[in-house]
Amino acid sequence: MAHTQRITATKEALELIAKLTDRFGDLMFHQSGGCCDGSSPMCFEKGDFKTGSSDVRLGYVAGYEFWMSNDQFEYWQHTQLTLDVVRGRGSSFSIEIPSGFRFMIRSRLFTPEEAADLEPVFRH
Repeated sequence: MAHTQRITATKEALELIAKLTDRFGDLMFHQSGGCCDGSSPMCFEKGDFKTGSSDVRLGYVAGYEFWMSNDQFEYWQHTQLTLDVVRGRGSSFSIEIPSGFRFMIRSRLFTPEEAADLEPVFRH
């Protein structure tokens, strides 16, 4: 049986990821900790953002790694994150910005049953 996922994505986010993959190749995501666009998820070409010992991999979106800082994870560890998109132009370094869309995160608390069977995180 599969574990409860910590990160999921909407159909619209998956469609944008497919377009970005066609243009840029392999991708990665990092949940920003407050700079630029506040706390927006940022999408990079794989390897363009260097993760380190202070980052936690929550899981995968469309087969691509999704990371966030450990400090932020401490606050969000009890929530399931859903990657979504909205029309508009953010002010981050995320590669979708020129497309007229930007990624955003929606969240909800895990149920007790989900929390008992969470997908493990990866730490460097």
